[in-house]
Amino acid sequence: MDGKQIILIDAYALIYRSYYAIAHLSNSKGQPSNAVYALAKFLLRVHRDYPSEFGAFVFDLGKSAMRLEIAPDYKAGRPPMPEELKSQIPLIRKMIACFGWPLLEREGIEADDIIAVLTEKFRDFPVRIITGDKDMAQLVNERVKMLVPDKKEGGLMLMGPEGVFEKYEIKPEQMIDYLSLIGDNSDNIPGIEGVGPKTASKLMAEFGDIPSMLRRADEIKNEKLREKIRSSEALLQKNIRLITLIKDIPDNSWENIEKMKRSVPDWENLKTIASELELKSILTEIDKLSSPSLFGENPSSSKKLPQSANYTPDLFSS
Repeated sequence: MDGKQIILIDAYALIYRSYYAIAHLSNSKGQPSNAVYALAKFLLRVHRDYPSEFGAFVFDLGKSAMRLEIAPDYKAGRPPMPEELKSQIPLIRKMIACFGWPLLEREGIEADDIIAVLTEKFRDFPVRIITGDKDMAQLVNERVKMLVPDKKEGGLMLMGPEGVFEKYEIKPEQMIDYLSLIGDNSDNIPGIEGVGPKTASKLMAEFGDIPSMLRRADEIKNEKLREKIRSSEALLQKNIRLITLIKDIPDNSWENIEKMKRSVPDWENLKTIASELELKSILTEIDKLSSPSLFGENPSSSKKLPQSANYTPDLFSS
């Protein structure tokens, strides 16, 4: 693993998945701890296996002002954060910081956009993005890759351009148009009725992109689909604007790589958090780490933990 790479983590995507990965866990005082526990297991694994010098947890802080101007109903209908999860957020943020991760956020700018900006700003660095959200695949190239769950071997695996094509049957640069066609229910972005992933990938294979598809709509053999495409031009243009991640923020506050410098975990504070929540397996794993050094460990030569200690909830299953 290249220590000079940047690892960027979509914070709330991971936090929500942590919360839903394990249900109804609390300490003897009744304090909810399921999200803290699942995220701690994940962070311990990332510490062992991905000892990069730079990285950050990137948080949403309010909805995207730019996208709300385009579509006032953007992300409308999302349920509020569950109270059990909300009560764990302050401790989760503290735990992330204790693991040595910088926390980045900006009012009115979504985490996905901040991640896109950072990948653009630091072109001299390989970037790895930990997220389960497919819209991030639009950023993938030979330098920027996603870390996605490896369901066969466990843990995470790299997804580059070939991996994106294998999973979605499109190129990374076609992801915006692909999602514009099928929509994104999680963000309340409607697609073209009746157009699913298979149809969208076939259209991308045939035409390459939405502008070409609209220009050559008469070549679409299915009459109903052809008319749907022709009548949806305004919707598609709107979706493209909503789904495209911004790659520039009008100030230079993101240009200092030192803001993303990871530090050695504060093991004592992490032990305190685990003790207060009565997370015995977390305490055991911390004690079994061979070295507190962020860069001195070689994951491939680390002692293998017992199966119970190695267990990490699947935070990315849908």
